[in-house]
Amino acid sequence: MAYTGTVAAVRTVHATRYVTPLREGGSLPGLVEADDDGLYVLKFRGAGQGPKALLAELVAGELARAAGLPVPEIVFVQLDPELGRAEPDPEIQELIEASGGLNVGLDFLPGSLTYNPAAGPPPDPQLAAEIVWIDALTTNVDRSPQNPNLLLWHGRLWLIDHGAALYLQHAWEDPPAEALRPFPAIRNHVLLRGAGEIAGADARLAPRLDREVVERVLARVPEDWFAPHTRAHYVGYLCRRLRAPRGFAAEAEEARSAA
Repeated sequence: MAYTGTVAAVRTVHATRYVTPLREGGSLPGLVEADDDGLYVLKFRGAGQGPKALLAELVAGELARAAGLPVPEIVFVQLDPELGRAEPDPEIQELIEASGGLNVGLDFLPGSLTYNPAAGPPPDPQLAAEIVWIDALTTNVDRSPQNPNLLLWHGRLWLIDHGAALYLQHAWEDPPAEALRPFPAIRNHVLLRGAGEIAGADARLAPRLDREVVERVLARVPEDWFAPHTRAHYVGYLCRRLRAPRGFAAEAEEARSAA
Protein backbone atom coordinates (compact mmCIF):
# COMPACT_ATOMS: atom_id res chain seq x y z
CA MET A 1 0.00 0.00 0.00
CA ALA A 2 1.32 3.42 -0.94
CA TYR A 3 1.78 5.69 2.04
CA THR A 4 -0.24 8.89 1.64
CA GLY A 5 0.43 10.61 4.95
CA THR A 6 -3.21 11.66 5.31
CA VAL A 7 -5.92 10.93 7.85
CA ALA A 8 -9.20 10.60 5.97
CA ALA A 9 -12.57 11.64 7.31
CA VAL A 10 -14.79 8.85 8.59
CA ARG A 11 -18.02 8.55 6.62
CA THR A 12 -21.40 7.98 8.27
CA VAL A 13 -23.87 5.51 6.77
CA HIS A 14 -27.30 4.38 7.96
CA ALA A 15 -28.04 0.69 8.44
CA THR A 16 -31.05 -0.37 6.39
CA ARG A 17 -31.03 -4.13 6.94
CA TYR A 18 -29.54 -6.55 9.42
CA VAL A 19 -28.25 -9.43 7.30
CA THR A 20 -26.71 -12.04 9.61
CA PRO A 21 -24.71 -12.41 12.83
CA LEU A 22 -20.99 -13.15 12.60
CA ARG A 23 -20.37 -15.46 15.51
CA GLU A 24 -16.58 -15.69 15.25
CA GLY A 25 -16.04 -12.90 17.78
CA GLY A 26 -17.08 -12.71 21.40
CA SER A 27 -18.91 -9.40 20.86
CA LEU A 28 -21.26 -10.90 18.25
CA PRO A 29 -20.70 -8.45 15.37
CA GLY A 30 -23.25 -8.50 12.58
CA LEU A 31 -23.31 -8.01 8.83
CA VAL A 32 -25.52 -5.10 7.82
CA GLU A 33 -26.52 -3.40 4.61
CA ALA A 34 -26.42 0.40 4.57
CA ASP A 35 -28.02 3.20 2.61
CA ASP A 36 -24.98 3.44 0.31
CA ASP A 37 -25.71 -0.18 -0.80
CA GLY A 38 -22.53 -1.34 0.94
CA LEU A 39 -22.15 -4.24 3.35
CA TYR A 40 -20.41 -3.62 6.67
CA VAL A 41 -19.30 -5.70 9.63
CA LEU A 42 -21.05 -3.83 12.41
CA LYS A 43 -19.49 -3.52 15.87
CA PHE A 44 -22.27 -2.81 18.36
CA ARG A 45 -22.03 -0.11 21.00
CA GLY A 46 -24.31 -2.22 23.19
CA ALA A 47 -21.92 -5.21 23.23
CA GLY A 48 -19.79 -6.21 26.22
CA GLN A 49 -17.10 -3.49 26.29
CA GLY A 50 -19.42 -0.76 25.05
CA PRO A 51 -18.12 2.43 23.43
CA LYS A 52 -14.55 1.72 24.58
CA ALA A 53 -14.30 -1.17 22.09
CA LEU A 54 -15.58 1.08 19.30
CA LEU A 55 -13.05 3.74 20.28
CA ALA A 56 -10.25 1.15 20.10
CA GLU A 57 -11.54 -0.13 16.75
CA LEU A 58 -11.51 3.32 15.27
CA VAL A 59 -8.27 4.64 16.78
CA ALA A 60 -6.09 1.55 16.28
CA GLY A 61 -7.47 0.95 12.79
CA GLU A 62 -7.00 4.53 11.65
CA LEU A 63 -3.51 4.76 13.14
CA ALA A 64 -2.61 1.61 11.20
CA ARG A 65 -4.04 3.15 8.04
CA ALA A 66 -2.17 6.41 8.65
CA ALA A 67 1.03 4.37 8.98
CA GLY A 68 0.37 2.87 5.53
CA LEU A 69 -1.02 -0.53 6.51
CA PRO A 70 -4.03 -2.12 4.76
CA VAL A 71 -7.22 -1.73 6.81
CA PRO A 72 -10.77 -1.97 5.38
CA GLU A 73 -12.64 1.32 5.41
CA ILE A 74 -14.02 2.15 8.84
CA VAL A 75 -17.34 3.99 8.96
CA PHE A 76 -19.80 5.23 11.52
CA VAL A 77 -23.08 3.34 11.27
CA GLN A 78 -26.31 4.90 12.46
CA LEU A 79 -28.49 2.07 13.73
CA ASP A 80 -32.25 2.25 14.24
CA PRO A 81 -33.32 -0.08 17.09
CA GLU A 82 -36.40 -0.94 15.03
CA LEU A 83 -34.19 -3.14 12.83
CA GLY A 84 -34.14 -5.66 15.67
CA ARG A 85 -37.88 -6.26 15.67
CA ALA A 86 -37.71 -8.74 12.79
CA GLU A 87 -34.93 -10.83 14.34
CA PRO A 88 -36.03 -14.18 15.81
CA ASP A 89 -32.96 -14.47 18.09
CA PRO A 90 -33.69 -12.61 21.35
CA GLU A 91 -29.97 -12.07 21.99
CA ILE A 92 -29.63 -10.23 18.70
CA GLN A 93 -32.83 -8.29 19.35
CA GLU A 94 -31.45 -7.07 22.67
CA LEU A 95 -28.09 -6.18 21.13
CA ILE A 96 -29.65 -4.10 18.36
CA GLU A 97 -32.04 -2.39 20.77
CA ALA A 98 -29.14 -1.53 23.10
CA SER A 99 -27.08 -0.10 20.24
CA GLY A 100 -29.40 2.51 18.78
CA GLY A 101 -27.51 5.50 17.45
CA LEU A 102 -23.87 5.65 16.39
CA ASN A 103 -21.83 2.46 15.99
CA VAL A 104 -18.73 1.44 14.03
CA GLY A 105 -18.57 -0.69 10.90
CA LEU A 106 -15.81 -2.13 8.73
CA ASP A 107 -16.17 -2.56 4.99
CA PHE A 108 -17.07 -6.20 4.29
CA LEU A 109 -14.48 -7.94 2.09
CA PRO A 110 -16.46 -10.56 0.14
CA GLY A 111 -14.62 -13.80 -0.50
CA SER A 112 -11.84 -13.01 1.95
CA LEU A 113 -10.17 -15.83 3.88
CA THR A 114 -8.96 -15.80 7.46
CA TYR A 115 -5.16 -15.82 7.55
CA ASN A 116 -3.82 -19.18 8.68
CA PRO A 117 -0.12 -19.21 9.66
CA ALA A 118 0.01 -22.97 8.96
CA ALA A 119 -1.19 -22.63 5.36
CA GLY A 120 0.42 -20.97 2.39
CA PRO A 121 3.54 -18.80 2.22
CA PRO A 122 4.27 -16.42 5.12
CA PRO A 123 3.72 -12.68 4.61
CA ASP A 124 6.55 -10.42 3.57
CA PRO A 125 8.89 -10.01 6.60
CA GLN A 126 8.83 -6.21 6.31
CA LEU A 127 5.01 -6.13 6.35
CA ALA A 128 4.94 -8.61 9.22
CA ALA A 129 7.34 -6.39 11.22
CA GLU A 130 5.17 -3.35 10.57
CA ILE A 131 2.04 -5.16 11.76
CA VAL A 132 3.85 -6.29 14.92
CA TRP A 133 5.00 -2.70 15.46
CA ILE A 134 1.53 -1.14 15.13
CA ASP A 135 0.04 -3.79 17.42
CA ALA A 136 2.76 -3.13 20.00
CA LEU A 137 2.07 0.61 19.82
CA THR A 138 -1.68 0.13 20.30
CA THR A 139 -1.31 -2.76 22.79
CA ASN A 140 -3.47 -5.01 20.64
CA VAL A 141 -3.85 -8.28 22.55
CA ASP A 142 -5.91 -9.93 19.83
CA ARG A 143 -3.55 -10.88 16.99
CA SER A 144 -2.64 -14.34 18.21
CA PRO A 145 -2.23 -17.67 16.34
CA GLN A 146 -5.61 -18.69 17.77
CA ASN A 147 -7.32 -15.50 16.57
CA PRO A 148 -5.13 -13.66 14.04
CA ASN A 149 -7.70 -11.05 12.95
CA LEU A 150 -6.04 -10.91 9.54
CA LEU A 151 -7.79 -11.51 6.23
CA LEU A 152 -6.39 -12.53 2.86
CA TRP A 153 -8.23 -10.67 0.10
CA HIS A 154 -7.13 -10.20 -3.50
CA GLY A 155 -3.65 -11.43 -2.64
CA ARG A 156 -3.11 -8.97 0.22
CA LEU A 157 -3.18 -9.18 3.98
CA TRP A 158 -5.76 -6.91 5.68
CA LEU A 159 -5.91 -5.91 9.35
CA ILE A 160 -9.30 -6.18 11.06
CA ASP A 161 -10.90 -6.25 14.53
CA HIS A 162 -9.02 -3.83 16.77
CA GLY A 163 -11.63 -3.62 19.50
CA ALA A 164 -9.30 -5.30 22.02
CA ALA A 165 -6.50 -2.76 21.45
CA LEU A 166 -5.73 -0.01 23.98
CA TYR A 167 -6.82 -2.51 26.63
CA LEU A 168 -5.42 -0.42 29.49
CA GLN A 169 -8.15 2.15 28.87
CA HIS A 170 -10.58 -0.05 30.81
CA ALA A 171 -8.60 0.47 34.05
CA TRP A 172 -6.67 3.72 33.50
CA GLU A 173 -5.88 5.95 36.45
CA ASP A 174 -3.23 8.17 34.83
CA PRO A 175 -3.25 7.45 31.05
CA PRO A 176 0.04 9.20 30.08
CA ALA A 177 1.82 7.47 32.95
CA GLU A 178 0.56 4.11 31.69
CA ALA A 179 2.23 4.68 28.33
CA LEU A 180 5.55 3.16 29.39
CA ARG A 181 4.08 0.01 30.89
CA PRO A 182 5.50 -3.18 29.26
CA PHE A 183 3.34 -5.16 26.84
CA PRO A 184 4.32 -8.83 27.30
CA ALA A 185 1.42 -10.05 25.13
CA ILE A 186 3.45 -9.07 22.05
CA ARG A 187 5.32 -12.37 22.52
CA ASN A 188 2.18 -14.19 21.36
CA HIS A 189 1.80 -12.22 18.11
CA VAL A 190 0.89 -14.45 15.16
CA LEU A 191 3.46 -12.82 12.84
CA LEU A 192 6.35 -12.48 15.25
CA ARG A 193 8.38 -15.48 14.06
CA GLY A 194 8.25 -14.40 10.43
CA ALA A 195 8.79 -10.70 11.03
CA GLY A 196 11.81 -8.75 9.90
CA GLU A 197 13.67 -6.43 12.24
CA ILE A 198 11.27 -4.36 14.31
CA ALA A 199 13.85 -1.57 14.43
CA GLY A 200 13.43 -1.13 10.69
CA ALA A 201 9.66 -0.95 11.02
CA ASP A 202 10.10 1.55 13.84
CA ALA A 203 12.28 3.77 11.67
CA ARG A 204 9.75 3.66 8.82
CA LEU A 205 6.47 4.04 10.70
CA ALA A 206 7.14 6.22 13.73
CA PRO A 207 7.76 9.39 11.68
CA ARG A 208 4.37 8.89 10.02
CA LEU A 209 2.52 9.06 13.35
CA ASP A 210 3.44 12.45 14.74
CA ARG A 211 1.31 14.39 17.22
CA GLU A 212 -0.74 16.01 14.45
CA VAL A 213 -1.73 12.61 13.04
CA VAL A 214 -2.60 11.28 16.51
CA GLU A 215 -4.77 14.32 17.18
CA ARG A 216 -6.51 14.02 13.82
CA VAL A 217 -7.34 10.36 14.42
CA LEU A 218 -8.65 11.04 17.91
CA ALA A 219 -10.67 13.99 16.61
CA ARG A 220 -12.82 11.45 14.74
CA VAL A 221 -14.00 9.84 17.99
CA PRO A 222 -17.30 11.06 19.52
CA GLU A 223 -16.68 12.92 22.77
CA ASP A 224 -18.84 10.68 24.96
CA TRP A 225 -16.89 7.55 23.97
CA PHE A 226 -13.87 8.80 25.98
CA ALA A 227 -15.69 8.92 29.33
CA PRO A 228 -14.62 8.89 32.10
CA HIS A 229 -11.38 10.14 30.55
CA THR A 230 -10.86 12.82 27.89
CA ARG A 231 -9.55 13.12 24.38
CA ALA A 232 -6.46 14.81 25.80
CA HIS A 233 -5.72 11.75 27.95
CA TYR A 234 -5.60 9.55 24.86
CA VAL A 235 -3.46 12.04 22.95
CA GLY A 236 -1.04 12.15 25.85
CA TYR A 237 -0.92 8.36 26.15
CA LEU A 238 -0.23 7.70 22.46
CA CYS A 239 2.22 10.58 22.00
CA ARG A 240 4.21 9.42 25.00
CA ARG A 241 4.38 5.88 23.58
CA LEU A 242 5.58 7.35 20.29
CA ARG A 243 8.29 9.47 21.89
CA ALA A 244 11.83 8.18 21.26
CA PRO A 245 13.26 5.93 22.46
CA ARG A 246 10.19 3.74 21.97
CA GLY A 247 10.27 1.01 24.56
CA PHE A 248 7.45 -0.93 22.93
CA ALA A 249 9.53 -1.34 19.75
CA ALA A 250 12.55 -2.56 21.70
CA GLU A 251 10.33 -4.95 23.63
CA ALA A 252 8.89 -6.32 20.36
CA GLU A 253 12.39 -6.76 18.89
CA GLU A 254 13.50 -8.62 21.99
CA ALA A 255 10.45 -10.90 21.68
CA ARG A 256 11.19 -11.48 17.99
CA SER A 257 14.81 -12.41 18.71
CA ALA A 258 13.68 -14.91 21.31
CA ALA A 259 10.91 -16.45 19.16
